[in-house]
Amino acid sequence: QVQVVESGGGSVQAGGSLRLSCAASGSTSNIGDIGWYRQAPGKQRELVASISSVGTTNYGDSVKGRFTISRDNAKNTVYLQMNSLKPEDTAVYYCNIRRTYSGVTYWGQGTQVTVSS
Repeated sequence: QVQVVESGGGSVQAGGSLRLSCAASGSTSNIGDIGWYRQAPGKQRELVASISSVGTTNYGDSVKGRFTISRDNAKNTVYLQMNSLKPEDTAVYYCNIRRTYSGVTYWGQGTQVTVSS
């Protein structure tokens, strides 16, 4: 099992920045892609950004150029630097970890990000 804990959420004004962290613990071998997803009230969960075990990144169109995902494999931690935040970025942000071979995924409990105009 892998335990996934997100942190770093909060409330900011539009144009501000936040840095989210996703820490994995437990059985952390063979961890592959790690992704940040978000879900706003009444909307479907969507991919924000993902990073592979070798550092290949992928971003949702709405966050390109504003958000940066990075990974510290030694600490089993992934970060999401969010700049130029907009009210439409308001959502619960979830971290998802996928095992390389089995494809089994683990979700964190989520962290709330609120951006006021």
